[in-house]
Amino acid sequence: MEKNGKIFVAPPKDGSDFKELFKQLAAVGAGRAVGTDGFPQGPWTPELLAEAITQIDSNRAGVDLRTVQLWFQENDKGISPSNITWLARIFGCDDKEATSEWLRELSAAQSRLTAKRRDSRKAAATAAAPDSPRPLTVENHTQLVDDRAHEDEVVPQKKGFNLAQRSEALFSSGSPLNLPASAFAGASALGFLSYIVGIHSVTYSRPDGVVKQVGFLWAPNWTFLFMVLLPLFFSFVIELLLFWKQDARFRLLARSDRFEREASWTHNVQAYSYSYSAVFVICVIFAGVLQWIGVCLIPLLQGGGDYATSWGTVANVRPNLISVPVEIVFTGLAYLYMCLCFYLFFAGLILLHTIIHDFWRIEEGMMPRLGGEHRREGGEIRIRVMRGIFRCTIVGVLVAICMKVQSSYLSSNGGDIVTWILHDLFSVVYRNHQPANSFDYRMPTHYSSLLVAISACVVFLYGSIRLNVGARFREVLWKMSAVVALLFASYLLIDAFDGFSILLIAAALVATYGLFDPEFELRRSRKSESNQGVS
Repeated sequence: MEKNGKIFVAPPKDGSDFKELFKQLAAVGAGRAVGTDGFPQGPWTPELLAEAITQIDSNRAGVDLRTVQLWFQENDKGISPSNITWLARIFGCDDKEATSEWLRELSAAQSRLTAKRRDSRKAAATAAAPDSPRPLTVENHTQLVDDRAHEDEVVPQKKGFNLAQRSEALFSSGSPLNLPASAFAGASALGFLSYIVGIHSVTYSRPDGVVKQVGFLWAPNWTFLFMVLLPLFFSFVIELLLFWKQDARFRLLARSDRFEREASWTHNVQAYSYSYSAVFVICVIFAGVLQWIGVCLIPLLQGGGDYATSWGTVANVRPNLISVPVEIVFTGLAYLYMCLCFYLFFAGLILLHTIIHDFWRIEEGMMPRLGGEHRREGGEIRIRVMRGIFRCTIVGVLVAICMKVQSSYLSSNGGDIVTWILHDLFSVVYRNHQPANSFDYRMPTHYSSLLVAISACVVFLYGSIRLNVGARFREVLWKMSAVVALLFASYLLIDAFDGFSILLIAAALVATYGLFDPEFELRRSRKSESNQGVS
């Protein structure tokens, strides 16, 4: 029977104890998702069941793998009341009525197992016939209570704050819209605040006479980046992560037997704990706090600096528009939002790397036994994972382009960023065009944008190497690689020569098309080939 897309087995109510009942349900895979072909995916294993229980949203503590392994073994160990609740959720297929029925059935089965265990102990004690019973002291009673508390389960260690698991949960828990909507809401709030404090659209006159637009809403690295690109990036990562965790990974492991012990998704995420911590320190401490102090706070307090004037330091040149204390508070909030968003961006790249590495480990562990049959089965999963990574890479490089374009504009002699790009676009047409001049400012955003672009491209390169898409999709991979290389080259050549915007716009258009059709009309060519074959 199928319920909510999972295999549902009604409570038998045949008087079985917990061990007998659990053995039957695990064998048929009760509560597992139905495969794409409509058939069950196979029986439960300790690793798959532990991971399924841990993924329940309301189960924050999870369940220890050793505890679940005891349920599968032939012993007298039972199940705790708290884990009965989670197991009922699994067997009830997230249906309230079915979960309630399984909660009663599992509780009754555990009671029958406890009664059998008590009877067997009494029989053993009677056969031993001790001469004098052991007196029940306070110490003995305490030890007896502790033994009974530990005999049914392996008590998991208390879990502290785990940055890797919490970061992964932001992408995989709850609605897929939560994280993109949060990023969009934060950028929208900053936009409203810029209107309130009066720096949404600000111009100032530079010493060379150029009047520049440095308003907050005119900066693409603070508007278009956080309101469009980052929510799009989060959506792509969430879509690929949910596909891998809830569908693809189970399909790959459905025919395995012992490999899952080393392939737990939770274990894979925890293995990257150091990476998450390092990225958090870099994004928050260096890119957030220290950069804010150097680029905004010190110039605002000292009244100048070696950085180009922007919306964050416009109080120095337009004190009648906004005061320095208000500017400090606003820039502090903006940089706090920025560093947290970029931490989540790099956390998404780490998750993409985790998916690629997990896929590769599963194939390496199963290929010697399953051979070409498994490779054919994983072909669809492989190309879908590569499509998701390609989309995320494209958005990542576009994020870096927004950052570098704004930084280059601030040091140029353009009046506003749109006029500056159009002026460069038509510079190759007019022969009497004068080359653009620029001030020699410090531009830390050039460096941070380079880190963003390289990180996104490295993940794509790693996926291209580890995910052997095969000869059938090799042409698609070459097209994807060419688009990524073109976009990265256009990023590097920003403001390098007159007319750079032609290459930049062309690469951005090709990359944007790739977001909608990563295979670049491969489906259409397949249809034409099939039509020719039929004719």
